[in-house]
Amino acid sequence: MDVVTELDWHQIWSHAYHLIIAFLLAVPLGWDREQESRGAGLRTFPLVALGSCAYMLTGIHVLTSTDAEGRVIYGILTGIGFIGGGAILKDRGNVAGTATAASIWNTGAIGMAVAWDRYEIAMVLSALNFLTFRFMPLVKRQVTSPPSQTDRTMGS
Repeated sequence: MDVVTELDWHQIWSHAYHLIIAFLLAVPLGWDREQESRGAGLRTFPLVALGSCAYMLTGIHVLTSTDAEGRVIYGILTGIGFIGGGAILKDRGNVAGTATAASIWNTGAIGMAVAWDRYEIAMVLSALNFLTFRFMPLVKRQVTSPPSQTDRTMGS
């Protein structure tokens, strides 16, 4: 028997499609972190999405009960939380990396959503995560910056 003819090519292409979509939705997040010179970037984010999607696809197609699939989800979330925890740094009372850690966790959810064919969830998660990285620093600076000299004299 020829092993190649025994392969389920439809399933192979379906899984490849899922994995590519998960990868592509995570690239902008990794790109943003790379631009900001963060530790996790263009390699970490797509790999988290790929891994979570692959584990979920495997669980969906191999396991026979929803309880077992739930345990796979729990394991993925725990593992990604561990990876994200490595992105958090504390130095003399200052904590950095929490947004990157949260984004890594979100990227795992993107991969799992793609595995379940919930592309709308994955796309919204990716877009909101990217927009948060791009625009929330601007909002944060405006909220936390002290009023300028001009602002103080105009109010007098």
